[in-house]
Amino acid sequence: MAGGNAIRGSRVGAGPMGEAERGESAPRLRVSFWCANGHETQPSFASDAQIPETWDCPRCGFPAGTERDAPPDPPRTEPYKTHLAYVRERRSDADGEAILAEALAKLRGEI
Repeated sequence: MAGGNAIRGSRVGAGPMGEAERGESAPRLRVSFWCANGHETQPSFASDAQIPETWDCPRCGFPAGTERDAPPDPPRTEPYKTHLAYVRERRSDADGEAILAEALAKLRGEI
């Protein structure tokens, strides 16, 4: 015989919750936002809330705006730079040659 618990899977206070128990919901306003990839998102806001200028697209993560023909530009991502790339930004080739010559001279015992 299966367990004799007749109220299995329910809890105290469980039951359908209607507007009588929760109160009336605030009036809503759905606003369309479009990203640079053409995805449309329609979040809902309370009718008296301030609508943001941009909204993150849930499909691609790009920022989305309310104008379909002029969506915000996607964020520009910089490629990963190596240590050598940062050194080349700070020093010229002539500086590098001078530092290398000094280091080689120290290794050879000339300095």
